[in-house]
Amino acid sequence: MGETIVNAREEILRRLGDAPADAAAYAALPRPYLRRHHDGDVVALFAERAADYRAEVRRIAAADLPGVLGELRGRYVAPDGLPEAWTAEVDVVRDDPPVSVAELDALDGVITGCAAAIAETGTVVLDHGPGQGRRALTLVPDHHVVVVEAARIAADVPEAIEGLSPERPLTFISGPSATSDIELSRVEGVHGPRRLTIVITDTPQEQSR
Repeated sequence: MGETIVNAREEILRRLGDAPADAAAYAALPRPYLRRHHDGDVVALFAERAADYRAEVRRIAAADLPGVLGELRGRYVAPDGLPEAWTAEVDVVRDDPPVSVAELDALDGVITGCAAAIAETGTVVLDHGPGQGRRALTLVPDHHVVVVEAARIAADVPEAIEGLSPERPLTFISGPSATSDIELSRVEGVHGPRRLTIVITDTPQEQSR
């Protein structure tokens, strides 16, 4: 038994040692699996699946974004790199210098962009690049408003992963934060925002990945 465990460990370490060390070798790895399961309207599918997770979903024209965000009531934090035109009608606090956790907790919410979105799972992906901010911004405030440009929506997980950098920290968000006890009583907002609002626009990809 002990020898089997040792051999298994050595085999795992050997495989890790054989793993490609550079991006070109990683990209050349064979991937025979199906990359996407949907060829229809992935934007509509994403909106449907995200709503299934109890996110508030709105589809709007890019030109309407400032007005739609202007409907928010209260003060919202905006990460560095978020286009100022998006929040022209919002009472925002810029996270530069970084806002303290206590101050974040006192704000009404946060507005961010995203790196990608996945239609199959209704998931928003952050890589915490420009316009997305540090993780505390999307964990502490009670309301997370995320702008999802339609061009960033991938049909399925493999397709989305291909466009993300493995060197960046990734956060996958499917609906507002929620947990259940042993009796399956759902409680939202325990580990993150109690409300998640997804605003889907046809805005072209202006943010850096």
